[in-house]
Amino acid sequence: MMGLFGKTKDPKERVRELQRKMRREMTSLDRQIHAIQREENKVKAQIKDAGKKGQRDVCVILAKSVVQSRTAVSKMHLSKAQMNSVIMGMQEQLAAMRMAGSIKSSAQVMKSMQSLVKAPEIMKSMREMSAEMTKLGIMEEMIEDTFESMEPDDLEEKAAEEVDKVLHEILKDELKSIPNIPIKNPNNHVATDAEYEDMQARLASLNQ
Repeated sequence: MMGLFGKTKDPKERVRELQRKMRREMTSLDRQIHAIQREENKVKAQIKDAGKKGQRDVCVILAKSVVQSRTAVSKMHLSKAQMNSVIMGMQEQLAAMRMAGSIKSSAQVMKSMQSLVKAPEIMKSMREMSAEMTKLGIMEEMIEDTFESMEPDDLEEKAAEEVDKVLHEILKDELKSIPNIPIKNPNNHVATDAEYEDMQARLASLNQ
């Protein structure tokens, strides 16, 4: 088949090319995961050092960063699983195409891509791929979700619990020698500018 600018790619080859792009994105996510985990190991060492010095505020700040990094890694692993689902869905489409001679939209691919186009790390490439899949007929055109995701009311409490777990995991017995670590604050106290600056100064001193 000829297009305006030469030979148009075989639909099967275009699907395989999309699969290759998806696998490259998975490899890129693996690199990001490993980089985050390397940084987490550095932060763990800083938490232990701050614990020995009795710098409780610094311990909490660093523990929060560990929680955030682990949350990011968890989301990346989920994205990888969804990408694999898309690849398998496209493989099934190729098999169906050999039988029926045409590609039909796949609910499996559609469902996974809806989540992937919202993942910050891969948003741009996933949007481009979803447009290509729509053209090929692998999936229907997606309607943008305009609603903001609602955060649960107990998110702050859950985050505090995760920070607590991280501190106990890293400091263990040393935690007992650091009095009054302010992990959970029942009065919902918001740090003042002076308190925040003091915490940042303590944190900066660890990197000197």
